[in-house]
Amino acid sequence: MKSSAKNIKLTSVDEIFSTEESRTDANREKVMELPLAELYPFKNHPFRVVDDEAMRDTAESIEKYGVLVPAIARPRAEGGYELVAGHRRKRGCELAGKDTMPVIVRDLDDDAATIIMVDSNLQRDSLLPSERAFAYKLKLEAIKRQAGRPSKENGDQVGHNSFGKRSVEIIAENAPDSRNQIQRYIRLTELIPVILEMVDTKKIAFNPAVELSYLKPEEQTLLLDAMDSEQATPSLSQAQRLKKFSQEGTLSVDVMRAIMSEEKKSELDKVTLPSDKLRKYFPKSYTPQQMEATIFKLLEQWQKRRQREQVR
Repeated sequence: MKSSAKNIKLTSVDEIFSTEESRTDANREKVMELPLAELYPFKNHPFRVVDDEAMRDTAESIEKYGVLVPAIARPRAEGGYELVAGHRRKRGCELAGKDTMPVIVRDLDDDAATIIMVDSNLQRDSLLPSERAFAYKLKLEAIKRQAGRPSKENGDQVGHNSFGKRSVEIIAENAPDSRNQIQRYIRLTELIPVILEMVDTKKIAFNPAVELSYLKPEEQTLLLDAMDSEQATPSLSQAQRLKKFSQEGTLSVDVMRAIMSEEKKSELDKVTLPSDKLRKYFPKSYTPQQMEATIFKLLEQWQKRRQREQVR
C-alpha cells in the first residue's frame, strides 16, 4: 500500500497561532509612502496636468495637510510604479516640496487600470472636450476588450458586451454625460489635432465640431485654410453642410470657401454701436453701463410715444 504522506500539507507555526483578524489584515491593501521619483505617468494619459490656480491650491493644501487621499499605482516590469490615479496629487507634492506621497499599489491589467484611471478623473468640472473625448474612448475600448471583443479602429463605437448592455450604456451609468453625449464626445477624437485644439479653446463650438469630425483628415486640413482665408469658423448649419458634401464626395476647397464666406444669421441680427460715436452724447463721467441704461430708457420713452401717436 502506497504512503499518502506526500499529500499531507503541514500547517506552519505562524498559521496555527495567527488569528482570523490578522490573516484578513495581511490580505488588506496597504498604503505605502513611495518616492515621487519612482512614480511614472500612465501610458496615454489623456488628462492634462497644468500649473494653474487650481494646482496652486492643491499644492498649498498638500503643504498644510498632506495628501488626504492616497494615489493608486501598479508595479512596472522595468522598475518603479505606474500611476493609475493621482497625477495631479503627484504634481501638487512636487510643488509643495515633498519627496514622497501615499500610494496604494495594486496588480492591475491594462484594461482594469484604464477604467480606474478614467473614472478617477471624469467627475472633474474643468475637463477640456479633448480630455473627456479620449478618456471615454479609452474606457470604451477597455470595456470591449474585457467583454472579449477585439477593438476595431474606426468601427462601431457602441457594441454589446457579455451582459447584454451596450458598452456606452455601461460608461453612462457612472458618468456625468448621457449615452448619446458620450458617443458625441468620442466623435471628437476623429478631429485632427489643430481643429481639436480650436474646440478646447472655444474657437469652434462643440456641436459644429461633432459634425466636422465626419470629414476626412485631408478635408479637415483644407478646411483650416478656408477658415483662415475667410477669417471665420463654421456654425452648426455650415458644419452640417460640409459633412453632407463630404459624404457625397463633392467637398472641395471652393465649396468650403463659399460656405465659410457666408454671413451667419447671428451676425446679420447683431447691431453694433461704436463707443467713440456714443461718447459725444454723454457726460465724460458716464460708465458704459450708465450709457446703456440711458439708451434703453430713451428707447422705452420713444416706443411709448409712438404707441400714443398710433392710438390717436
